[in-house]
Amino acid sequence: MASALPKFTKIAKVIRLNRHGCTNRPFYHIVVQKTKDNQDGPVIEQVGSFDAMPNNKNEKLVALNFERIQYWLSQGAKLSDPVAQLLGLSGFLPNHPRTIIQAWKNRREPPRERKIEAIKGIAPPLDNPKL
Repeated sequence: MASALPKFTKIAKVIRLNRHGCTNRPFYHIVVQKTKDNQDGPVIEQVGSFDAMPNNKNEKLVALNFERIQYWLSQGAKLSDPVAQLLGLSGFLPNHPRTIIQAWKNRREPPRERKIEAIKGIAPPLDNPKL
């Protein structure tokens, strides 16, 4: 016997960045959308914003509504990688592995030149007379 109740399928949702702004001046809304919708599709709710261009103090501004983000995560919404990185940097979630890798890359010193400058008054080593 078939069930008389209709089957409700849970529609997957994702918290992602939705780009706004002009050319060469991006501004992002952090929104909740259905997974299958594209970036310009209908938005269920806006839960924050992100200004990717540094201001005059070299700061990138982020505004997040943690209560609503926590609600949507409890409802089964997934996070896109950029939003997960922002939430990790804000302290809401553990740091994203990509953030840690980027920090290590930024920490590396630029390669130094291996060329030895000749010191005046001292003879060059015998093995390399071209110095």
